[in-house]
This record gives sequence, structure tokens and C-alpha cells, in this order.
Amino acid sequence: MFAKITNSAIQELKRSDIKRRPLADTVLSSLEPESKEYRETYGIDRIYFVVSPNGRKRWEFRYKRVADGKWTWLGLGGYPEYSAKRAREKASQASALLEQGIDPGNHKQAVKKAVEAATASTFRAVATAWLEKKERDGRSASTLDKITTYLDKDISPALGDLQVSAITRRHCADLLASIEAREAFNVAKKTRGWLKEIFSQAIAKGMMEYNPASELLVIAAQAPATKQYPHLLEDELPDFMRAMQRSPSRLIARAAAMLTLWTASRPGMARWAEWTDFDLEASVWSVSAAKMKMDRDIMIPLPKQAVTALRDLHELTGRSRYLFPGNGHANPVISENTINKVFALVGYKGRLVGHGTRHTASTLLREHGWEKDHIEMQLAHKEGGISGVYNKAKYLAQRRHMMQWYADYLDALRDGVTEVQRAEFKLKVNG
Repeated sequence: MFAKITNSAIQELKRSDIKRRPLADTVLSSLEPESKEYRETYGIDRIYFVVSPNGRKRWEFRYKRVADGKWTWLGLGGYPEYSAKRAREKASQASALLEQGIDPGNHKQAVKKAVEAATASTFRAVATAWLEKKERDGRSASTLDKITTYLDKDISPALGDLQVSAITRRHCADLLASIEAREAFNVAKKTRGWLKEIFSQAIAKGMMEYNPASELLVIAAQAPATKQYPHLLEDELPDFMRAMQRSPSRLIARAAAMLTLWTASRPGMARWAEWTDFDLEASVWSVSAAKMKMDRDIMIPLPKQAVTALRDLHELTGRSRYLFPGNGHANPVISENTINKVFALVGYKGRLVGHGTRHTASTLLREHGWEKDHIEMQLAHKEGGISGVYNKAKYLAQRRHMMQWYADYLDALRDGVTEVQRAEFKLKVNG
């Protein structure tokens, strides 16, 4: 009779319809849930099939506990993920443990805890905890994004699955050597620092005794002399400014490029700029220390040209968190290459990049006699020594005057500055 059950009948199979054991797979898949959870014996090996009121199904093994001889249950896995064959294999393993005087329930928990402990102490888990702390400490999204990129690309593939306590200096040295081999010396430098921090946190948690990333600087490959970013000098700026007037780039990209030019800010800081950081009425951009390469917040004055451009931009991206949004969750802001492409499309590929605008501003302002301290503060350079510790002056009023002068001078160069205008600009320096 059972063999002749139709598919439609199987879909409505009740416990009372069961005629044969061990239970066939057609029966297992079609048993209906009831108001209360119930167990049906599979038919062999003390294996039971459990059906919950919500329709979920699983396997259980009935056995006597080693400690007190009382009957109890051991979960063997869910159905259909675990077939009858796999359930019988696990039941057989449990029976073998019982023959050795080992309680399979206790053994299962011990194995689970061991796996969890091992997983929690891998480099990947420790690095994740370290990165989460950095996020809680308020590090900028751009910094976290950069760290994540290199963790995924270089560090985790080499160390991720290793127990932190088993990682040696050789592991770290080999990793750094592989990064240096592709001449990514700045990445190698940052990686050394990150590794030391990650292992220091593990030491503080009692997971290891020494830091395998220490003493690695002495074997670091010598980076070639730093090359200046491509930048423009004053005599090149008139043609460049006129070319920018004809820029074919979209508004978002063009505004980002000009913001770096008008403020001498780092391209990364501009890319990750948020609307909440801007007060266009006061013409100021407030950047927190967490987003800066300094130990303090900084206020960046905005020349009138920048304010006008940002008001136009706000019509387009004002509902976004970021001034220069990217495409989707994976790319929340424009890419590093976007600003460089703006300059390339107007004929300045290889002649000017986003970071080079800082060199352009610094050079021009110095040549015209502006105060060094004011320029360095605008560039957000951290002053060394005692002066760097105690000089907390922000020079906001002076920098506002200086950067408006700079923006106006760029416009004058574009339009063809006269000797009379040059004299007028000279009188305004540090005035």
C-alpha cells in the first residue's frame, strides 16, 4: 500500500500513515508538522526524526549519559542538510565514543569550544577586533577603508588562518618582503605599523607573549628617493586654468578637483568630505583630528569661488552623506583616480595629479612671500619638535586672507593678469 502512495498524498502524509521503518526519504520530506513537536523513531541505531511545529526537521540520537546513566538526546543535524545516511554515520560515531566511556554530548561541546577558541585566536579574528576598535575610536572612513583594503589584499592571505601565538618574525618578514618586491614601500611601512599594533593588542589580551612584528625595520628594503607629485608652476597655471574652464568632466568630479586646488587639501580628505563638516555661510570646512594626519582638529577656510561651487554641488549631492558620492555601498565616494582623470582630460596627464595641487599652492604662496607657518597649517603639516607640541595656533584669519588671495590670483592668471594687478596682489600679501 505504501509503495503506491501518490505525490499528492505524500505531501499530506501524517504520522499514522507510516507503515515501514527505517523511514524512507519520501516519508521524511513529507511528514506534516503538528501543534506540538514530535519524534518518530527512524527504525535503527536509536535514531529519531524530530518535526517542529514550524515545519523544521532534525535528527537526534538517544543514549544514556556516562555520568549518571540517564537517557538523553544528542543532536545529529538538520534535515534535509543531513541525510539519513549522514545521521547514521554520526550516530555510529557517538556509539563508538560511548564504548570508550566518553559522553558524546560532552565531547561535542568540548569540540565546539575548541573550534571557537581556535577561531577566535586566529590572526584574522584578532585583526578584525583591532579594526573594530579603531572604528569605535573614531578613525575616519577613508583610513578604515585603506586598512581593510591591505588587510584583504596582502596581510590576511598570508597570516589570516594562523594562530597569532604561532606567528613568527619569519612569517612577518616574508610578508613584508613580498610587498617590497612589488616596490610598494609605503604599503610595507604601513603594514609594519599595523602588524605591531595588532600583535600588541593580542599580547594585552594574553593571547601571545612577544611581538613578532618588532625589529623588522632593520631589515626593511630601502625605498627610493621620494619623487614629487606632478605639479604646476606659476607660468603653467594660466593655460591650465583656461583648460579647466573647458573641462568635459561631470560636475562632481570637477568640483572635487577644484576643491583640492582652492584649499590645498589632500585628495583623500576631499573625496571623503561630508556635508555636515561644511558651514557655507561661514565659509569654513571643519575636519576632525581623526580624519587628519595631525593631532588636532583643523578649520579650512573656503574662498568665495569654492563656496559658489559647493552651493551648486549641493543641489546635486546635498542629500548624500558625502560631497562626492560614488556608486553603491562598495564605492561610497569617488575613486582616487577621479580627480587625476579630470586633469588628464584637459591635457595635463602626467603633469598634474590631485596631490600635486598641494605642491603648486605651497610653491606659489612661498614665492610670493606668504608666512611659512600659515602655509604649513593650511597644508595640515605636523610640525616637529617642541614647536610642534606647543604651537596650537590655527591662524584661521590669516589663512582665510591667504587662500582668498590664492583663489583670486588663479582667476587673474586665467584671465591674463596685468602689471597693475600684480602690484595690487603684492600689497595684499600678509596684509
